[in-house]
Amino acid sequence: MTWQPNGKHLIAGEWVGGSATFRSEPSSGPAHDFAVGTVDLVNRACEAAEEAFWTYSATPRAARAAFLDAIADEIEKRGPAITEIGTQESGLPAARLEGERGRTTGQLRLFASHIRDGAYLDLRHDAALPDRQPLPRPDLRMVQQPIGPVAVFGASNFPLAFSTAGGDTAAALAAGCPVVVKGHSAHPGTGEIVAEAILAAIESCDMPRGVFSLIQGGRRDVGTALVQHPLIKAVGFTGSLAGGRALFDLCAQRPEPIPFFGELGSVNPMFLLPEAVKARGAQIGQGWAGSLTMGAGQFCTNPGIAVVARGAEGDAFVAAAREALEKVAPQTMLTDGIAEAYRKGKSRFDTRNAVRPLLTNDDDGRQASPNLYETDADTYLQDHALGEEVFGPLGLVVRVSGPDEMEVLAKGFEGQLTATLHMDQGDTATARRLLPILQRKAGRVLVNGFPTGVEVADSIVHGGPYPASTNFGATSVGTLSIRRFLRPVCYQNLPDGLLDALTA
Repeated sequence: MTWQPNGKHLIAGEWVGGSATFRSEPSSGPAHDFAVGTVDLVNRACEAAEEAFWTYSATPRAARAAFLDAIADEIEKRGPAITEIGTQESGLPAARLEGERGRTTGQLRLFASHIRDGAYLDLRHDAALPDRQPLPRPDLRMVQQPIGPVAVFGASNFPLAFSTAGGDTAAALAAGCPVVVKGHSAHPGTGEIVAEAILAAIESCDMPRGVFSLIQGGRRDVGTALVQHPLIKAVGFTGSLAGGRALFDLCAQRPEPIPFFGELGSVNPMFLLPEAVKARGAQIGQGWAGSLTMGAGQFCTNPGIAVVARGAEGDAFVAAAREALEKVAPQTMLTDGIAEAYRKGKSRFDTRNAVRPLLTNDDDGRQASPNLYETDADTYLQDHALGEEVFGPLGLVVRVSGPDEMEVLAKGFEGQLTATLHMDQGDTATARRLLPILQRKAGRVLVNGFPTGVEVADSIVHGGPYPASTNFGATSVGTLSIRRFLRPVCYQNLPDGLLDALTA
């Protein structure tokens, strides 16, 4: 039997409806009605989260790890139903949703393993030196501790891995922080079924019910109330620059400012060095086309800009990319609004005389086809709009005169999630010039690869200098992301009878 959503919010273990509703806008299949979020629901969820914090934050690491594993198990039990509702709402193919579900459960289990290990506590101990002169030293111990309830905003482009039980939620729960999720209206049914899985895990693991709540839909006042609620101590967000910056400002303007961990996207430039272009420019062009159009270009790591020198070898790279893009059929975008924003972004390039169209397509409705443009370094550096992310399969080739201009251009980029070098052995000297610039500009630097997709691992960094993210010292993927929801506490001369509870 096909799973059917109840259309309600999950507030501290209770499914709560409301008089106002909104209707989902699926790419296929039936639409469903969902209750609209309210400020009152935000208050209820945050108060329940604060009450749960006192118990949950003191729960032994082994119990929290078992809870994360249980959430993963419950999500997998609902696998076929999640794929069905997820593909209907998002238009993403089943294989993509199944892969994303595996990533979501993998993240949960990775954090379970991470907190069992205990290294995340960053334990530091300076033993007492009572006989030290001229002054004795007290016994000092430092331990990372959870900060309190965390607000998480679901992402439009990842209904699972960056939404209800995604990386932000997994990291916060692992740290010992209850979570209040503001669900994305693009995939409310997917959010609900995952919340159902989390509730089942709460019940089977006997966790406090306020440890998780999901508020569906809602107008701007709901998001505002959530980030400004005095019981919320941090916010995790993946989305647009405009939306993220507005929430960031609200967090900073609170009587008690709190950290806003926003991942806001980037253009992820690729720098193609001369020897690599000479040896395999066409191959790189074909690979770029595949990365640029994967998932209709709806990845925050989509490589939107390729920097390559003028000349016949650079021309061959461009020709290969254009030929590969011409073969890509229109793809369904996540929402009508995202498709419209893609067309609006494309229009910025169509109206600039110094930008040459190499491949243009016009689509209607929720469909999107690739578009490719070309300009020079001077034009790019003088026109800030060319460096703004276009969420979709649009690429810009920036032609340079050589390594010197490539270096100038690299310095002109804003903060990025990724930057890529395509190089061969003969390009090492040029790469050495560029690497110090790129590592300052981006959170992840690749060599001879394509950045679309993010590996979930201990070493990964998914973040970068603003505007790629709002906190350059943080990552939203990988085990290091747990640090966003912890703070160091130093204990001086703490008796052994109190010490054990700090690291249990």
